Amino acid sequence: MNKYSIAIHGGAGTLVKGMMTSEKEQAYKSSLEIALNAGYEILNHGGSAVDAVEKAVRLLEDSPLFNAGKGSVFNASGEHEMDASIMDGSNLKAGAVSMIQGIKNPITLAKDVMQKSEHVFLAGNGAMEFARAHEHVFEEASYFHDDFRHDQWQKIKDTDNFQLDHSDKIDSKFGTVGAVACDQNGNIAAATSTGGMTNKRFGRVGDSPMIGAGNYANNKTCAVSCTGSGEYFIKGVVAYDVACLIEHKGMSLEAAASEVIHRRLLEINGDGGLIAINTKAEISMPFNTEGMYRACKASNGEELIAIYGG
Repeated sequence: MNKYSIAIHGGAGTLVKGMMTSEKEQAYKSSLEIALNAGYEILNHGGSAVDAVEKAVRLLEDSPLFNAGKGSVFNASGEHEMDASIMDGSNLKAGAVSMIQGIKNPITLAKDVMQKSEHVFLAGNGAMEFARAHEHVFEEASYFHDDFRHDQWQKIKDTDNFQLDHSDKIDSKFGTVGAVACDQNGNIAAATSTGGMTNKRFGRVGDSPMIGAGNYANNKTCAVSCTGSGEYFIKGVVAYDVACLIEHKGMSLEAAASEVIHRRLLEINGDGGLIAINTKAEISMPFNTEGMYRACKASNGEELIAIYGG
């Protein structure tokens, strides 16, 4: 039996240490632990990496603490517009959705695009039509309403400003969610989901649903889920860049992930982090922000739930 493991993130950039109460910290760690253990249990019982990452991300989407699903931020129209993607490293199949509204679990819709359609990426009304055809759960706008998120939006609505959740310009930071896993068969997968940026306009789409930018998986190299300044992750094709360094330069997972986050991304003024895994069940979780909500668990007994660096 191969070693197996899973890693998850709840966004790069965190409440600065002075703002983080012990109660808030415990709430985040508890939510991360629940999602981590649910994904790990699937792996522990011989389930697939795809099912494990979907399950973990679904639970993070169900938490109001993170900017995905229930906790999604408000766009310029006062609505919630969500993106998600998933990729199977064993066959390079992928599914992604963007600019969707009312869907309780965008990651499950992305998985259905991957498994039940001939396409990779569906957006807007077409993605919603596909969701209805496959009987996905829709929620009323009130389900996604969060007073903190609403106050966040009120401060900048009717302006040209937008807000990245992990930006150091604000005191309260939450973010994109994601998971990567390696199962007992040595297959890997990645999943990423987000509500985007507060007050976003013009149908803005970040890196999370873009295969190769915010999400990627290939058994030959690694599986990656990203979080951070989406525009920079798109420009740097960050998720695929990690895989390329492994494939073409022979770098280790840790070296490749660190090179991309701590050097290549910073060179273009991008900030954020990623989680990555390979078919040896090795994990890397670099970030260049003050912190990144993250957790991992492996069949060799290793386990970590953390927020800050150091």
